[in-house]
Amino acid sequence: MKQFAIATLLFLGLTPVFPGVGQATDFQVPNFWDPKAVHDRPGSIPDKIQFLATDNYPPFVFRDPQGRLTGFNVDLARALCQELESSCALRIKDFNVLLSALDEEEGDAIISGLSREFPATRRLNFTDDYLKLPARFVVQAEKADAFNEQALAGKTIAVVSGSRYEAFAERFWPGANISGFESVSDAREAVKSGDADAHFGDGLSLAFWLPSESADECCAFAGGPWLEPGFFDQGMAIATRSEDAERAAALNYALRQLQQKGVFRELYLRYFPISFY
Repeated sequence: MKQFAIATLLFLGLTPVFPGVGQATDFQVPNFWDPKAVHDRPGSIPDKIQFLATDNYPPFVFRDPQGRLTGFNVDLARALCQELESSCALRIKDFNVLLSALDEEEGDAIISGLSREFPATRRLNFTDDYLKLPARFVVQAEKADAFNEQALAGKTIAVVSGSRYEAFAERFWPGANISGFESVSDAREAVKSGDADAHFGDGLSLAFWLPSESADECCAFAGGPWLEPGFFDQGMAIATRSEDAERAAALNYALRQLQQKGVFRELYLRYFPISFY
């Protein structure tokens, strides 16, 4: 198939480099693994891993201006296979058929942000999270240093109506004025214009909005990342079939090794020019 032919060539190409990324000394790179833990290499390592993903999910899997597949997950999959010394391929499928493709053994592992919360995914094996997606505050840039997330009484916090960010803000900052907006762009604009003191939302998307033309250098992150259990603790992991425990164990081992060797840090700096942690 054409998709398979394209995918098998992915791991032969060079990965993109973003000039100047990660130069700041205060750049925060997350670590989800215990640095003191010792893990032995599994006795059984797969000879080949065929990953499944969708290609419309930047910055994780997407096509560059030349139509080539690239992204954080693409390079992570390549690095995992290099660590395990396994041959590697990536097959692109529509998101809604990823599970059936895994069941039909068109691939061995899904690396596409699949949620553990979907009823259909609870029968799968998941690796450890390799990336969590925290909530963050953004405020006008000149007010970032003075922002105190523990003293929000009377402050106006812009959120998207009906979102988990709204539910969290109403629960944990009852003294604040929680202002709901129909869209993310409207909530961000409220901070930019000064109608709100802060916007509380998805850290990942905000990291790409802050340096964009639409933000116009208006704002900056303030306060720490929020990973409150039950709200923002669900992360990105790789899914394998339930009977494929050995492959999941091998991928977990490789993820930890990439963290310890600094490879994960390199990938994070490459694809996230502003850290969302």
